[in-house]
Amino acid sequence: MIFHRLVPLLSLALLSFAPRPVSAQSHTAAVSGDHVYALTKAYLAAAPKRYVGSPGHLAAENFIKAHFAPEIAHGQFETDSFAPNTPIGIVPMRNYIVRYPGKKDGIIVLASHYETNYPLKDINFVGANDGACTTALLIALGEYFRAHPPQGYSIWLVFDDGEEAIKQWSASDSLYGTRHLAAKWSGDGTLKKIKAFLLADMIGDKDLNINREHNSSPDLSSMLLQAAKNTGHSANVFKNPQTVEDDHLPFKMRGVPVLDLIDMDYGAHTSSAPDGYHHTAQDTIDKISPHSLQISADLFLEMIRLIDQH
Repeated sequence: MIFHRLVPLLSLALLSFAPRPVSAQSHTAAVSGDHVYALTKAYLAAAPKRYVGSPGHLAAENFIKAHFAPEIAHGQFETDSFAPNTPIGIVPMRNYIVRYPGKKDGIIVLASHYETNYPLKDINFVGANDGACTTALLIALGEYFRAHPPQGYSIWLVFDDGEEAIKQWSASDSLYGTRHLAAKWSGDGTLKKIKAFLLADMIGDKDLNINREHNSSPDLSSMLLQAAKNTGHSANVFKNPQTVEDDHLPFKMRGVPVLDLIDMDYGAHTSSAPDGYHHTAQDTIDKISPHSLQISADLFLEMIRLIDQH
């Protein structure tokens, strides 16, 4: 993803979407931050470098598929293969979509990219926060919905490929997977059924504070404030405003309500590392925490509850 620099935070209006508060403790029993952290470690061990076309990328795909064997057996798992033209030529890529049918007519999409940055393939970049922990979070959420089928809207998990630029970030060299998927779903009518597209990106930072992201839909941003209040995590959201070009943009451009849950203030910003640990070899497992992953899991589950009610 690409982002603009942090600017002073303006006063924020809180819209109330939930008549009854939900404690963070109730979500802790649903999806454990410790479990997400353990899944992240396992994912990094299986596929530390996951840039497109690499053996590690294939290992990452196999890791994801192994965790959704029941969904594959029941026809709830789709491999969405495509081959975009990139600065290095035609590159095969794959999105993975896992579907949990609900009882209401509509879909909530939870998404994360799972690969690592191609230009950083020659350094020891493993993307613990940037792609790995969010992939693990979606796997854990899938385990939860496997055992507790959605009672509201259907939940679709999207593990999207090719979020990172192959050469240099631009409108044509980035977001390959979600650009392809948004166009595909626009053509087959799926897009009209999506009530919200919730993106997880860089949400494991030990010092977690999810940005007020200006490309996100205002209603969903306000709902995130309510979700944070309901779960006891108000101190972990909206300290910094940010405008981020990320996997939600292809869906926003087609009129889908979108929310990017992301913390771009990751690590110390210095002259040698102006963006902190982002896209450096310092983005390692020791920079994230089970506690932050717990907060993120709580917020995703509460966002789903609020969207179901709204």
